[in-house]
Amino acid sequence: MKYLLFFISTFTFGQQTQFVDFKLVLGKIVINPSERTVSGAIDYDFEVLRSIDTIKIDAQNMVISDLKLNGNNVLYRNTQKQLQIIFPFKKGKNRLTFHYSAKPKQTLYFVGSEQENNIQIWTQGQGKYTSHWFPSFDDVNEKVIFNLGIACDKKYQVISNGVLKFNSEHNGLSFWQYQMQEPMSSYLLMLAIGKFEKQTQKSKTGVSLEMYLEPKDFAEFEPTYRYSKQMFDFLEKEIGVKYPWELYKQVPVRDFLYAGMENTSATLFNTRYVVDATGFEDRSYTNVNAHELAHQWFGNLVTAESGKHHWLQEGFATYYALLAEKDIYGEDYFYTKLFESAQQLKFASRTDTIPVLNAKASSLTFYQKGAWALFVLQQEVGDKPFKKAVKKYLEKHAFQTVNTEDFFTEIRKVSNFDLDNFSKVWLEKSVFNTQEANYLLNKNKGIQQLFEIEKVKNKPLSVKKDFFSKTLQSDVHFSIKKAIVDQLKEEEFQDKVALLNLALETKNVQVRQAVAATLNKIPESFKEQYETLLNDKSYQTQEIALYNLWNNFPEQRFDYLDKSKDWRGFNDYNLRTLWLSLALSTTDYASDKEALVEELISYSSINYEANTRQNALEKLLAFRIINDTVLKNLVNATTHHMWQFSKVGRDNIRKLLKNKEMRISFERMLPNFNETEQFQLNRLLKE
Repeated sequence: MKYLLFFISTFTFGQQTQFVDFKLVLGKIVINPSERTVSGAIDYDFEVLRSIDTIKIDAQNMVISDLKLNGNNVLYRNTQKQLQIIFPFKKGKNRLTFHYSAKPKQTLYFVGSEQENNIQIWTQGQGKYTSHWFPSFDDVNEKVIFNLGIACDKKYQVISNGVLKFNSEHNGLSFWQYQMQEPMSSYLLMLAIGKFEKQTQKSKTGVSLEMYLEPKDFAEFEPTYRYSKQMFDFLEKEIGVKYPWELYKQVPVRDFLYAGMENTSATLFNTRYVVDATGFEDRSYTNVNAHELAHQWFGNLVTAESGKHHWLQEGFATYYALLAEKDIYGEDYFYTKLFESAQQLKFASRTDTIPVLNAKASSLTFYQKGAWALFVLQQEVGDKPFKKAVKKYLEKHAFQTVNTEDFFTEIRKVSNFDLDNFSKVWLEKSVFNTQEANYLLNKNKGIQQLFEIEKVKNKPLSVKKDFFSKTLQSDVHFSIKKAIVDQLKEEEFQDKVALLNLALETKNVQVRQAVAATLNKIPESFKEQYETLLNDKSYQTQEIALYNLWNNFPEQRFDYLDKSKDWRGFNDYNLRTLWLSLALSTTDYASDKEALVEELISYSSINYEANTRQNALEKLLAFRIINDTVLKNLVNATTHHMWQFSKVGRDNIRKLLKNKEMRISFERMLPNFNETEQFQLNRLLKE
C-alpha cells in the first residue's frame, strides 16, 4: 500500500473563541506508511464574530503552502506550532485554503509494516494533540463537527468517528465516508486503519454497538467484549441521558499508549485486553470498557474547560465505571474497590500534596479521589436528587465545556448540602478524609469484616486463627479471603498450612492465586496441594506456580516442563516465554537448545508487540541468555513510542553497562545501529 487518502469535512456549532466561529473544514489527506508522513489540502469556512487581526490554527511541525483567504494571497506566519493568519478581519464569513505536510513525532502512530503485511495506523489525540497530524485546535473549548472520508487500499478496514455513510471500491482502493452530527473537541478525532472484523449488537435504545478484533483474534470475541451491552444499557439508564452519539465503536490496536482512549463514538484500547476465557480472569477489559464508555458523556458530551476541572472527566468516568461493575459483580465488589482506592489515597496523601482542583494533580487524585468525591456527594445528597442534578448538568451543557461550578449549580437546585465545605474537604485539600470514607464503607457488611481483619493484622496467628478459619469457610467476598492469605505470608508454614488448605478449597481463582504468590518456598508436604494450582484457569496463577514448582523441586522439572510445554498464556506469551526460559535452564531437558533460544529471542524482536517483547527480554536477561541479537533488540526497545517499554530498555542497558564485557559488546555494535538507536545508546554509554 503506497498511501492512504482522506477527505475530511467538519461543521461546528461550537465557538473556539469569542472572536471566531469555525464552521467547516474540508481536508484531502494523504498518509504515507512507508515514509510515515501526512500531507493534504485543507479548506476552512469560518465566521468572524468580532474584529480581530490574527486567527490561529494549531499545526505542529508542519510545512504550510498555497495559503489563500477568500481566494486571495494573504500574510501568514508558521511558527511550527501554529498557523497564524494575519489580516484585519471584520465580521462576516470567510474561507481559508492551504496545503500542508508533516512527519508526526506523536499522535499518529504506525505499527508493524507493509513488508510483514501487519500494518496498523492509529491516533491518540489526548495529551498529544491532533494538531500533529491534522491542522486543528488544541484548545478543548473549540467544539467541531467532523465528517471524515477515507480512501485506502481495499484490503484495509478504516474506522473513524461517527456513522459510516457509505463504502465503495474502485481500482483497488476503497472509500469510506464517516459523518458526525454533533460537535466535539479536536483531541477526540480518531483514526484506526488495519485488518479488522466486527460484530454488531444493539442496545435497548437501538444504538449500534460495533466491536472489532483482528481476524486472528476473533475466537476471543466473547470474553474480550463480555458485558459490553449490559454496561451500555446500564449507563444509559443510570445517567438518565440517552447516549449522545449515533453509534459506538470499540477497536483494539497494537502497542497502544494507554489502556484505552474515549474518542467520540469510537474507543481505542490496548490489545493486552484481548483475552480468551482463561485470560479474562486476570486481565478483563471490563473496567476499561466501562470507563471509556462513561467518557462518552463525561468528557465528550461535556468537556472540562481546563486541566483544573479534569476530575469532571476522569472522576466521573471512574465512578460510573465502578457503578457499572457493581451492576455486574454486586455490591461487595463495589465496596471492595472503594476500600482499595481509599487505602491508596490514604497513603498517597502523605506525600502527594496536590488536591483534585489543580491541573497538576496526579492520575490517582483525578481518577480515584474524584470518584470518591462523587460517591460521598451521592450519599449525602441522596440518590434521586443526585441523578436529577447529573441529568440536568449534562443536558444544560451538552456539546459545551464545563467547570466544577457548573456541576455544583445543578446540585444546589436539588439539595441544601454544604457544597463549600464539601469542596474544601474533597476537592481543595490533599489529605484524604479517612474518617468519612470509613463511615461510608462500614455500611457494607463485607467491608465490616475486612476492617475486622485489618484490626488483627499485628496480632499473633494463634489469636486470630479461628476467626480466619471461619471466614475462609464462609460465603464472604473473595477479596476478604484474599486479605487473610496476604496476612499469612510471613507466618511459619506449619502454623498456617491448615488455613492455606482452606484457601485452596474455596475454588476461587483470586484466593488461590494469593496462595500461589505467598509461598516462594514450598515444603515437600505441601507439594501435591500446590501442584493443583497448575490446573487453575488463570494464566497468572499458572505462571507463578510453574516457576515456584520448577525452582523448589529440581528432581521433577521434567514433569513440570512436559505438562506446560504447549502453554502460551496471554497474548503477550507470558507462559511460553517462561517455559522457554525454564527449559533452557534445565540440564539435559532440551534436545535442540538452539531452536529454543532462537524462539525466545524472536519474541523480543520488532515482529512482536511491546508487551511480548518486554516479557521475552526480561526472561532472557534474568536467565542470562544474552547474545548480540538480544542486545540489538534491547537497544531497539529504547526507541519505541511506548515510554514504559523504552524505559525498560534503558534501565536494563544501564545495568548491563556495569559489566565490562557487556560495555565492550555495546561499543562494538554501535556503528551497526540506525541513527535513532545510536543516539539512544550513545546517551547511555556517556552516563
